[in-house]
Amino acid sequence: MPNSSFPSLRILAAGGTIDKVYFDAKSAYEIGEPQAGAILHEAGVTFDFVVEGVLRKDSLAMTDADRQLIRERVLAAPEKHLLITHGTDTMTTTAAVLADIPGKVIVFTGSMVPARFRHNDALFNIGCAVGGLQALPPGVYIAMSGQFFPAGTVRKNREAGRFEPI
Repeated sequence: MPNSSFPSLRILAAGGTIDKVYFDAKSAYEIGEPQAGAILHEAGVTFDFVVEGVLRKDSLAMTDADRQLIRERVLAAPEKHLLITHGTDTMTTTAAVLADIPGKVIVFTGSMVPARFRHNDALFNIGCAVGGLQALPPGVYIAMSGQFFPAGTVRKNREAGRFEPI
């Protein structure tokens, strides 16, 4: 039974590593079905959520038009709380496009390893993001590496494989 203390959540799936499906040892892949909903179902969450597939792209292939589409979906969403799964390479760029949207709690997350892999950071990142959605004030945030970063204050450190303050 849903818990009314946390209103419904909309998950916008934009693609990225979290949803990747690999086909061979040469790293041929495609972006598959969004994994966030399955992760929350398996975790037994007790709040309502809906998953909306927006894009199935590696974030390095995203365009300004793709970012505007995500912005439009956020603005059209009736929910105040939005989780956006996104590729980690340009997550911060997309977050900046949404930074001026008032009255919503928007948390971006992704993973360095696909959710379908046995050892991954997707489960932890989704859980962390959902916790942040319940506790953070309105704004746009990145939930990665076990931390919350307001949009515009974080970068991906590719060498270290983590996100860190600018």
